[in-house]
Amino acid sequence: MLYSSILKPVLFRMDPEKAHHLIIDGCHTAGKIPGVNGLMHAMYGVSEAPELEVDLFGLRFPHPVGLAAGLDKNAKAIDTFSSIGFGFAEVGTVTPKGQPGNELPRLFRLPTDEALINRMGFNNDGAEAMARQMARRSIHRIPVAVNIGKNKTTANELAHEDYRACIKVLYPHGDFFVVNISSPNTPDLRALQHGDELRTLLSAVLEEMKLQAAKTGSQQKPVLVKIAPDMTDEQLELTVATIKESGVAGIIATNTTLSREGLTHANAGEMGGMSGLPMKERSTEVIRTVYKLTEGKLPIIGSGGIFTAEDAYDKIRAGASLVEIYTSFIYKGPDVLRELTNGLKEKLRKDGYRSITEAVGADHR
Repeated sequence: MLYSSILKPVLFRMDPEKAHHLIIDGCHTAGKIPGVNGLMHAMYGVSEAPELEVDLFGLRFPHPVGLAAGLDKNAKAIDTFSSIGFGFAEVGTVTPKGQPGNELPRLFRLPTDEALINRMGFNNDGAEAMARQMARRSIHRIPVAVNIGKNKTTANELAHEDYRACIKVLYPHGDFFVVNISSPNTPDLRALQHGDELRTLLSAVLEEMKLQAAKTGSQQKPVLVKIAPDMTDEQLELTVATIKESGVAGIIATNTTLSREGLTHANAGEMGGMSGLPMKERSTEVIRTVYKLTEGKLPIIGSGGIFTAEDAYDKIRAGASLVEIYTSFIYKGPDVLRELTNGLKEKLRKDGYRSITEAVGADHR
């Protein structure tokens, strides 16, 4: 209730990006005070539930609901997000060199639609700065993924070098990595989702992951690919086929959409990627298609429009092993994590499943 009755009204009167920075910087500063993250865990942490545990990619996830990339772009608040009930978290998108992103304003709320539109443009402090932040982590309660991208000024034919550069710097710090080729806010980035460009990129990424694993004398860390929701059926089929052939560990479906279908708010005309409730059905549809195309053999993280336990469960039954939230966290606050996990436990009981993994892909059986 603290968030919905006190914090949200204040934050929603502020410019969206200023509110965003206030929260991230506030968590970063407060997290340095002894006991604060412990207090946050006591207030918002999700109780352990064996039926919600997921073992995937060689990692243990206490439950399947994670934080999508974009909120903590520089890993400044990762200890806080590890304390308030997430089952995992993505940081980034990070690029080799820091960059300011697109011109302001570039983040817009659509409250009547329970949506956001952003055209941030991979604004971040760069890979070296993120590495310094992640090296300071004191809480290792959940797996943390590093979402990597290319700098705006890097041509597509050289994009693989940017992704490799991020891995070289951040490999010791991430539990797994996500290749972002699907943001609509970096010119021509989505062209990397198709054909030879995708094949070249993923080959280079996996080669670098192998090199870094050898350097550290450890098992190679998992790589996933984040795809867009706006592909045609034919494009999606070709993209998934290339991803399957590459040998990556999984797919995140989906990033934000360029569609404005169903929106009513005045901000619907703003350029950028839309996230939130209106894209719930499309992202679930893509998950269902990817699951079919991969015969359920390539793990999927579902993202897009998850506001209730039913939304999350629909994605799991469609084929997602894990799910991510972003926009619902902005609109509902940290209480949403207990709401989702408690709701998922009830869904499992109702359907007679002993664990969440039994429900993955249930709609296909």
